[in-house]
Amino acid sequence: MVNLKVRIGSLELSNPIMSASGTFGYGLEFADKLDLKKIGAFVTKGLSLKKRLGNQMPRICETPAGMINSIGLENVGMDAFETEKLPLIHKTGAVVMANFFGETEEEYVESARRLEAMDGVHALEMNVSCPNVEKGGIEFGSDPAFLEKLTKAVKKVVKKPLIVKLSPNVADIRPFASAVENGGGDAISAINTLKGMSIDVKSRTPKIKRVFGGLSGPAIKPVALRMVYECCNTVKIPVIGIGGIASLNDALEFLMAGATAVQIGTMNFVEPEICQRIAGELSAWCVAEGVSDITTVTGSLKIA
Repeated sequence: MVNLKVRIGSLELSNPIMSASGTFGYGLEFADKLDLKKIGAFVTKGLSLKKRLGNQMPRICETPAGMINSIGLENVGMDAFETEKLPLIHKTGAVVMANFFGETEEEYVESARRLEAMDGVHALEMNVSCPNVEKGGIEFGSDPAFLEKLTKAVKKVVKKPLIVKLSPNVADIRPFASAVENGGGDAISAINTLKGMSIDVKSRTPKIKRVFGGLSGPAIKPVALRMVYECCNTVKIPVIGIGGIASLNDALEFLMAGATAVQIGTMNFVEPEICQRIAGELSAWCVAEGVSDITTVTGSLKIA
C-alpha cells in the first residue's frame, strides 16, 4: 500500500496531482474524460464577483513548447457559479479549489467571503496577478508589503485553506512567498504565467490582440522549478508547484524540489486525462521505488 495523501492547510488530498486554474474550466468540461475523484483536486478558472466577458480575440496562440494566452479572466461570476456550476460539480465528488481575483482589496475580501460560504468549495486560491485599479494598475502581487496586507485581510474572512498564487514576473520571488506566510496564508502556488509575446511575420502583427499574454507550457518548466525551489527554501507553509508539467518525471522534479503538490495546466489541452494518468503513474512509481509515503519524496533533492 502506498500513501499518496498530502495536506494543504487543513485540507487532505488523496494525492498531490491537481489541475491548474484556467486550463480546466469549471471541471465539468472534463468530467467525461476522467474521474475527478481520482485526482487530488481541481482548481476552477478565476472567479470574480460579476460576470466578465474577457479580452478581444485573438487571445491565444501556440508557441514552441508552450502557448500564450490573454483570455482576460472571462468567467460566469459568483452568482452563476454558485447556482449553476457548483451543484453539478458537487455531484462529481471532486475536491474543488476556487480560484478568485478582484480589482480592489474590497473585491478580493468580498469574493473570499462568498466562496467561504459555499458548500462544495474546499479551498480558495487567490490570484494576485491582477491590476489594482486603486493603485494605478500596479499588480497586487508586485509589492510584498501590499501582498501581506491583502493576504491578512482575506484570511480574516475565511476558515478554508487560503492558497496565494504568485506571479513569476518579479525580480525575486522569495519576499513574496514570505509575505504570504507572514499574512497568514495557508499555502503558496507557484508560478503563474510569464509575460510574453509572439508575432505573425506575414502580417507583421501580434498574434495576441493585446500584444502581450501569459506564456505557459513545457517551455517555462526550468524557470518554474527554480522559483518553486526558492519558495520552498524560504517558507514553511506548503508550496504547490506549477509550470510546464507534462510527465510523471516533471511532477517528481517539483516534489523533490520541495513542493507538497503540483498543478498541471497547459497539457490538459493536449491530453485531457493527463492528471489522472500521472496520478496513477505516481502510485506505480512509488511501488517500484519502494516509497510507502509520498511525503518522503517532498524536498528529497540531494545537493552536494
